[in-house]
Amino acid sequence: AMKVLVLGTPGQLGHELMRASWPIGVSLAGVGHPDFDMSLEKDVLRVVAEYDPNLVINATAYTAVDKAEKEPELAFAVNRDGPRFLAQDCARRGIPVIHVSTDYVFDGTKDGWYVEEDPIAPLNVYGASKAAGELEIREIWHRHVILRTTWVYAAHGTNFVKKMLHLGAERETLSVVADQYGAPTAAADLAATITSVVAHIAQGGKAWGTYHATGSGETTWHGFAEHIFQRLEQETGRRPILHAITTDNYPTPARRPKNSRLDCTKLKNNFDIVLPHWQKSLDRVIDELFALSSRQERRS
Repeated sequence: AMKVLVLGTPGQLGHELMRASWPIGVSLAGVGHPDFDMSLEKDVLRVVAEYDPNLVINATAYTAVDKAEKEPELAFAVNRDGPRFLAQDCARRGIPVIHVSTDYVFDGTKDGWYVEEDPIAPLNVYGASKAAGELEIREIWHRHVILRTTWVYAAHGTNFVKKMLHLGAERETLSVVADQYGAPTAAADLAATITSVVAHIAQGGKAWGTYHATGSGETTWHGFAEHIFQRLEQETGRRPILHAITTDNYPTPARRPKNSRLDCTKLKNNFDIVLPHWQKSLDRVIDELFALSSRQERRS
């Protein structure tokens, strides 16, 4: 039997991890806010001691990208110091750690797709704090799997899909950035990837290291929004007019990479995992959201 502890259960990924199908023999426990604060060493030590797991998954992060520019101390406390405390504790216990990171460790200037070994050069505080967290884990404890992902969304939590459905139902026109490239990743697909990685480790696999794990295919935020609004029109008959704009037309406190395309070949080669095409997973999550909202309407 294998006891797995998930840190960060209220988040999109934590939520999906708790409802994923796990291999036989895996027992799951999860902790998160407000009972647990990743930035406090005493909290990290307390929950790992309390649950005494065979493996820990860190699904917590400070993810408010623009807000991080104003509160770097907090972003670094959660995204760098927390992973350090966790890696130190897991190293002492001799248990593996799975950690989730981001495309924002790169500056987005590369042509084509980023591979795991490409040099990191974060453009913003959030990216710098996540890069620092990766580094802590790599330096402290070799038995780790770091998964970098992009544009995560789910039916649960705060994300681009829910925001667009909300705005699309209210507004006549919307402008969305069309010159940042990447792949939307459903939190459920990332959770399924993690369950496969855990199964691999449980069977004695030792493919430690850093991997890219995103939805297959590519698009822009504008292309992502377009697909969401096609579905909104099918369901409700409503479709806002969508304007394509450039990053320069839409200044934000944090600079964002223009190219967030991550090459996931290494994940396929080492674990035989390929995430579904982003449109297929997006349809599934939108179906779930429409089902949830019709249930709520029936209740009210």
